[in-house]
Amino acid sequence: MPTQLLPTGAALPPLPYLLAVVVAVGAVGLGLRRVRPTVTPRVVAGFAPWMLAGATGYALYQAEAVPALLAPLFGNPVVYATTFAVAGAVWLAVADRPADAWAAGSVPGVLALSGAAAALLLVAAAGATALARDSLAVGPSLAGLAASLVVAGGVWFAVRSAVGATGLVGVLALFGHTLDGISTAVGIELGFGEQTPLSAVLIEFGAGLPPAEVLGEAWLFVLVKVVVATVVLFAFRDYVREEPAEGSLLLGLVAAVGLGPGFHNLVLFAIA
Repeated sequence: MPTQLLPTGAALPPLPYLLAVVVAVGAVGLGLRRVRPTVTPRVVAGFAPWMLAGATGYALYQAEAVPALLAPLFGNPVVYATTFAVAGAVWLAVADRPADAWAAGSVPGVLALSGAAAALLLVAAAGATALARDSLAVGPSLAGLAASLVVAGGVWFAVRSAVGATGLVGVLALFGHTLDGISTAVGIELGFGEQTPLSAVLIEFGAGLPPAEVLGEAWLFVLVKVVVATVVLFAFRDYVREEPAEGSLLLGLVAAVGLGPGFHNLVLFAIA
């Protein structure tokens, strides 16, 4: 049997939906290439709420709570493209505004506020769905969030003097991967399986080591996530300082692949 490389549950949507998403992403991508909007660390950080919105949409999809007409747009991996198309369109619409301020009408402000509105709407839909099914259980998710804030905050405090140049995007990257690790550990304790094959192997290996008896099966996975995220900050500090646009954009992608899955876990555990 061939080794599984893709996460379980990964599948492309029906062809009409796939074509629509490809066209939307292509149009937004071409628009951004033509306009070439200013990229600043604040613009990159402004996309964080959109990462949460996409993550919540996928959790709703897994809970079979998305209307059938829209459901194919929220599966894995197409939800990433769907989110990019919408968030990118918002960016295009305000590309001529100031890009280095947090004012409500600036590019970072509009991105953050619109993304937060989308995320809150989807979280509210998730909560309503869970209440209707009598399955709402926020305790483990809140505990995972609190633990992630404490761990990421402690690590950032310890390394801030060395990696402070990475700024808010660096904080998001560290917190995102810490959240992904700790929320995965919470999920393992709740009986959820890990969808990513490589992560599952690491968790299984760590579960066979002595610390697992005290720290839980996923302790090694959490440790690796936090250490790797910290190493990335050290690797990016000069890059972000010398090329703030490029460096922040790439570090933002690093943040997205941690923050998105981590927040998805919290929502899914609360409603499933």
